[in-house]
Amino acid sequence: MTPGQTQPIADVQGSKDTRQIAIDKVGIKSIRHPVRVRDRSGGEQHTIANFNMYVNLPHNFKGTHMSRFVEILNQQERELSVRSFKDMIREMKKLLDAESGHIEMSFPYFVEKEAPVSKVRSLMDYDVTFTGMVNGNHASMTIKVVVPVTSLCPCSKKISDYGAHNQRSHVTVGVQTQEFVWIEEIIDIIENEASCQLYGLLKRPDEKFVTEHAYDNPKFVEDIVRDIAMKLNQDSRISAYTVESENFESIHNHSAYAMIEKHK
Repeated sequence: MTPGQTQPIADVQGSKDTRQIAIDKVGIKSIRHPVRVRDRSGGEQHTIANFNMYVNLPHNFKGTHMSRFVEILNQQERELSVRSFKDMIREMKKLLDAESGHIEMSFPYFVEKEAPVSKVRSLMDYDVTFTGMVNGNHASMTIKVVVPVTSLCPCSKKISDYGAHNQRSHVTVGVQTQEFVWIEEIIDIIENEASCQLYGLLKRPDEKFVTEHAYDNPKFVEDIVRDIAMKLNQDSRISAYTVESENFESIHNHSAYAMIEKHK
């Protein structure tokens, strides 16, 4: 109650709804919060993540309590970690008295890379999303990484007297794991199966190397997703995955696309 009031404030969201239609996801989108992520080098990255937070809503409730999502986020440590992210999903489900909960945490992730010839070092950035879901007593977590790479067309190389068209591609891999997997391990798998990986900084000898390396490793969009899927199939820590590749064609005004999804 507010000062001077003698009656409780009405809880409109908690009132009954008679339309008999349940809602699969209701909550908030695009709220930012500091996060802390361990990297394979032994350090930590401090970055800003974008959060989407949802729960289910039974048919008999008019609405959910939106302010509780923000409250849950701010009750965590000042900078969320992966461990606290997992705990937050169950806490959200419990506080909102929901059967299922869903949280997405998207953030930029940086890896220091060494140029192939000059060995000059620079940072490459990648888009990473952690998705946590809980339904009843079952919980799962997916790690998704978007990796930019170079792809070179095998057909163009075969039919041309000189040169071959290439393009930048975005390869997206989402994995569910049974054991811990570094973000860098997923990035490595993707970059090693592309025509060539990208670098933040290249000198002229490096540029010669990456151009010729891509020419020696032509791959269709289908080749990229199949080769990555083969590597993921061999990793016993990964229980399910999705591999997507979008090639932004250099000789067409459209993209080439392929996707493989598998539950082991």
